Amino acid sequence: MALWRIRATVDDRPGYLSVLTASLALKSVNILAVQVHTTEAGAVDDFLVDAPDALTEEDLLTAVGRGRGRNAFVCRAEAEGLADQPTRALALAGRLVHDPDALGEALVALLDAAEVRWRPEPLPGRPGYTDDRMTLADPSGGSYEVLRARPSFTPAEYARARALVGVAGATVRHRQEETTLLLTDGSELTVRTATPDDADGVLGLHERASVASVRSRYLGGSAPSESRLRRLLDPAGGRTLLAVTAGGQVVAMANLLAEGDLGEIAVLIEDDWQRRGIGTALVRRLRAWAEKGHFAALVAHTAADNVAMLRTLRRLGAGPAERDGAMVSVTIAMPGRVDTPTEAVKR
Repeated sequence: MALWRIRATVDDRPGYLSVLTASLALKSVNILAVQVHTTEAGAVDDFLVDAPDALTEEDLLTAVGRGRGRNAFVCRAEAEGLADQPTRALALAGRLVHDPDALGEALVALLDAAEVRWRPEPLPGRPGYTDDRMTLADPSGGSYEVLRARPSFTPAEYARARALVGVAGATVRHRQEETTLLLTDGSELTVRTATPDDADGVLGLHERASVASVRSRYLGGSAPSESRLRRLLDPAGGRTLLAVTAGGQVVAMANLLAEGDLGEIAVLIEDDWQRRGIGTALVRRLRAWAEKGHFAALVAHTAADNVAMLRTLRRLGAGPAERDGAMVSVTIAMPGRVDTPTEAVKR
């Protein structure tokens, strides 16, 4: 038996697909996978089949024609084609998360393209496609031209390509958000948004931090569970920033957790890196991000004797502290917002 790929257009009417599959069955062709692309010309059926070794390309084309298929395309397939299209697309998206520069290669794999050309110039018009050509904007700048003589591109394939470009674009934007923080002693740290891949680094930060630092961050409690820490890396509606050394060691973490239009901020800095301006830099970036969003105010709850944190918050425009025993709460109102939910910050 041999693997083949067959693509043909049939009328989008009840029973027409069964006529085509019955014609293939008469040749002992086993259909392993099928995709249906809706087009104005009809339904484009894309099959991965296992056919007897004796069958030729001409035999399969004849069977397709007898099954009322038209504009048929037949070619040999590889074992990699056994992976269903969603799995294939997800694998390529995962690759782009780690290497957005591989977008051209990913488009070749996704579309079985003959060639992908990159140009430094942006697209002269809007992205689009014809039967044998697809044009897409490169999120990093420039544009892609995807070429494939046969089979013709379909709307579904164009939508998949646009989605893959979107994944690459999101990754590029994430990387562009990275900044270098130069400390007063000449040390440099990278400040960036946290991802789930940072779980081990954040666990290491908590293990190296002193008991006092952890209790100050978590208001007298112990460090959260590993599952809770992982959720902190990607808070719903919020953001987590990390400060990372050149060697990849996480030395500080700042969280903004969303509660409606109120954002709660908290910071943990490894003891040896404290009082060097890292907390101020992280909170300032979280405040700038919150100003662009829907937040009315930011609130921080900290120990009353956490002088460094209180000083940082005052520098960034925090109002008077509200004390509740050994804990104080301070609020930073967002510019232009008069509906600061002051009652919500009292606990």
